[in-house]
Amino acid sequence: MQIVVDWDGTVTEVDGLYEIVRTFGDERIYEKTEGSLGRDLTLNQVIAAEVKTVTTPLTTVVEWLRENVRLRAGFADFARIHQPLIVSSGFHELIDPLLERDGIDARVVANRLDPAPDGWRALFREQETCAVCGEPCKRSDVAGLDGFVYIGDGFSDRCVAGAASRVFARDGLATYLAANAVPFERFTDFHELARAL
Repeated sequence: MQIVVDWDGTVTEVDGLYEIVRTFGDERIYEKTEGSLGRDLTLNQVIAAEVKTVTTPLTTVVEWLRENVRLRAGFADFARIHQPLIVSSGFHELIDPLLERDGIDARVVANRLDPAPDGWRALFREQETCAVCGEPCKRSDVAGLDGFVYIGDGFSDRCVAGAASRVFARDGLATYLAANAVPFERFTDFHELARAL
């Protein structure tokens, strides 16, 4: 069965996109938009507004990521054995360098960045509007999979988790699934996930 895994806060120990906005952008915009997520703003609108506050050259940010963002324990071995599909609402330009740093070859479905000096622009991949949540979401990334295991931690994982055969969750996703009586299993790292699978 295909394993599908989120990136920020799931594969990584911290939400790298948040850390970038907090370090290089405007944290006030982050706090304001996150408070409107799912109510007044879509996920894509929130991400676009947040990354627009970053004007630092991409090379500088990638160097910072390589020095400060670690992958969750056990992911490298897990990826080699299980060959998961990574689906992210984040950006190839911020994901690929960390996979390369750790010598991991993985399939990644993510968005693209135009790191313009007057503010980064999010270039979102083509996704159909989801009939379940009403937004372009990760369900389109798994269309055609005949059953899959999903591993995630946050808002962008809610809808796609509902389509999975088995769900492993932590943090906000676990809270959401528990509140909505959706079955899931908790995890802390990829050593634990490897044993569970």
